[in-house]
Amino acid sequence: MSLAFLIFLVAWIVGMIGTFIPALPATLIIFLGSVAATLLDGFQPWPDVPFLLTFGVITLLIMSIDNVASAWGARRYGGSRQAMWGALIGGLLGLFIPLGLIVGPLAGAFLAELLVVRKSLQESLMSAWGTLIGLLAGIAAKLVLHTLVGLYELWRLWDPAKSVFG
Repeated sequence: MSLAFLIFLVAWIVGMIGTFIPALPATLIIFLGSVAATLLDGFQPWPDVPFLLTFGVITLLIMSIDNVASAWGARRYGGSRQAMWGALIGGLLGLFIPLGLIVGPLAGAFLAELLVVRKSLQESLMSAWGTLIGLLAGIAAKLVLHTLVGLYELWRLWDPAKSVFG
């Protein structure tokens, strides 16, 4: 394993964990790990520039998944903009309680719809449910994409001849 491989591996593991923590920019961490690894591995314009540009575009698309998935879920189930903000704030507050990453957005969307928008209990529950479905779909999509990108980059960097261990 080369130093570039190890640096990317650490960034990828942090990014994979960050996939489940809304406050961490997991996709950006993985991308920056890839850039650092590419530079350490001996940057070459031809194969590396197209790779990094492609990976940069993929990074931007992956980073938008949360917003698109939450908006889709909220709209699909009748949620308002306030429900989406409530879900975001609930997700951040949820970092500090067990199962908060799931309970926080659900409670935030529900309370925003019930108390701010003044929707009925039934409508508030449906909006919260939609936000939760969107959030979970977004996390699942990001997890799959982070896994595929990480495995590709690890495969690309793997070179036993450059091992730091001997």
